[in-house]
This record gives sequence, C-alpha cells and structure tokens, in this order.
Amino acid sequence: MLGRNMRQFAIVRVQPYRFRRMATLAEEVRSDDTFHIPVVSFSKFRNAQSKAEREQTAQEIVTAFKEVGFVYLKDHGISSRTVNNAFTRSAEFFKMPIEEKMKLAWEDPRSNRGYVARGRERVTQETDPVKIAQMRVTAPDAKESMEIGRDWDKIWKNQWPQESLAPGFKTTFLDFFRTCHELHVEVMRSIALGLQLEENFFDQRIDGQYHNLRLLNYPSIRTELLKGEGQARAGAHSDYGTLTFVFQDAVGGLQVQNPHTKHYHPATPIPDTIVVNVGDLLARWSNDVFRSTLHRVVSPQRSLLPPDAEMTPSRQSIAFFCNPNWDATISCLPNCLGKTGPKYSPVTTEKYIVGRLSETYN
Repeated sequence: MLGRNMRQFAIVRVQPYRFRRMATLAEEVRSDDTFHIPVVSFSKFRNAQSKAEREQTAQEIVTAFKEVGFVYLKDHGISSRTVNNAFTRSAEFFKMPIEEKMKLAWEDPRSNRGYVARGRERVTQETDPVKIAQMRVTAPDAKESMEIGRDWDKIWKNQWPQESLAPGFKTTFLDFFRTCHELHVEVMRSIALGLQLEENFFDQRIDGQYHNLRLLNYPSIRTELLKGEGQARAGAHSDYGTLTFVFQDAVGGLQVQNPHTKHYHPATPIPDTIVVNVGDLLARWSNDVFRSTLHRVVSPQRSLLPPDAEMTPSRQSIAFFCNPNWDATISCLPNCLGKTGPKYSPVTTEKYIVGRLSETYN
C-alpha cells in the first residue's frame, strides 16, 4: 500500500532522438554565411601506415578542390624555420635600391624570371590587350615581385642579385624551390588517388620542375587608394598551372571568390599553413571537376586595421606556382569525361602559360 507522503512525479514523455546529419562541404559552401576554406592535415598522407589512410586525406583534398578550389594545408612538412628564413631573405631583397633591382628586370614571358616593378603586371581574366593596358593606367596592381625558375635551364637563366647585396638569397631560394617541388609531387599523388588514378600518374608529367617561385612585396599604400573602382593590390584572377602554394604573412588581404555566389571571402592567414589552390591547367586536366577559383589581394580586413587607418600596412607573400612539364599535353583525364565529354581542346603547358603571361605583362 502506498504511503501518504509518497512524492508525486510528473510523467515526462521522451521524444525519440532524431539524428541531425552534418552538412557536407558541398552544402556549406553554397551559402556565404557558411562558406569556408577547408583545413586539411597532410600528415595523415605523408605518414600513413596504410593506403586507406592516404586515401582518406586524398578524398578531403579532392573534395575541397571540387567545391572551393582552395584548401589550407597544415602539417605539410615544410618547417616554420624554413618559411621564416625565406620571408627574411625576400624582405631584404625588396629593400635593395630600385636601381639594383631594375638590373634584374623581367624580360620575356617564355623565361618568366627576374624583377617586376610596381605597375608592370596587371593580373586579370581579361584577354583584350587594349583593355589590359587601360587597367595598368587606371588600376595598376600595387605590388612588386621577383620571379625565379628552375636554375639549370639551358635557355633561360635566373636573374640573381649579387651576393654582397643580398647575402644568402640564391642559396635560400634554390633550396626553397626544391622543397616546394617535393611537396608538389606529394600533393599531386594525393590528387591522383582521390581521382582513382594510379598514385604516381602525374609523376612523369611534372618531373621537369617548370615551376615559378614568386616573391611578392605589397608596399604600404594609402587606404583610400584601394577603395577606387577596380583598385586592388592584385586584381581578380585565376592561376595558370596545376597548383599554387601561397605562404602568407600575418597582414592578410587575400580574398577568394565563392564559386557558387560570386562573393569574395577573406583567406585569413592561419599560422603554419599553406594556402593551396587549383590552377587553370589542373582544372582543364580534370574537365572542370576541380575549380580554378578567382582570387585577389585587397586591403586587409577592417578588424585587422585601426578604425582611422590612413595607410594600409605593407604585406609580404611567397607564391610557388606549380606547373606540369613544359611539353606536357593537357587533355581531359579519362575518368573526368562526364556525360558531355571534354570541354577543352588539348594544349601544351608552354603554349597556355606563355600566352597568359603575354597578356598580363607590359
């Protein structure tokens, strides 16, 4: 028999648990509110104990390239000491007198080596030479650069500064070039796996090291000058090769277009990561399965600047433009044909890249 002091308990109806499916990257990037560049740890690929582990990382990278065209790569194997030393040597170079830098001037798109003074290049998707010339006058890119290629080329030679003017410059960037090429090989192997190709499919197509190492200096500039129509530190453009590795300083300013909404979002610097993006030739190889996404460099986010800032701080970055071999024919991969077949005619690396460079340089 129940006692008089028995507590009264309310009857609670428990609703059955409904599993909430996590949104996929493909769903997230279709809204500007949830758009982001994925962060992928490459250590699981580099140090994998099994092919299954390598394939997991490969799928993360391939998915990012399909949906965004960009990824932040961490645990990539290039030490922060190596990157910091490269930034130091680069900054020292750009502090050299302009007269000394002009002795190393860029001369030919087939070579793509040497110093590029501010205003000489205007990166753009435009192909009309007259319109590009107008852009150089009304909205020139607010940057200078130093271009370095493979040092053993029989025809085109790098333009190295004198050791007395830039101590350690040549040694630093020869080593950095080789290090970036080695990472390029590994990332391309992950892409091959992600596309269900043989892992070494791209090896013999990129072993010539026809890459371009670009040191970039964006001098301090009046903030109001970057607010004009079409003005940017580097105009909206895609890159030309397979992949680009971008090493950023802490200033920021790189923006990536959401390919689904066409709005731009900051690629905020994340320490110890490399921003990796798809270039035109990899997009063509994949029949646009991968996205060669537009991007630009503008004034840093307002949150990184004082409210009344009259000057935008100087910015440093290093870009390693990874390219296939110069004579490689880029045509649709057999497993990227889709339902409609190839979108692009075959083209060699040299023809495509030299053509694009000829359009963007004065």
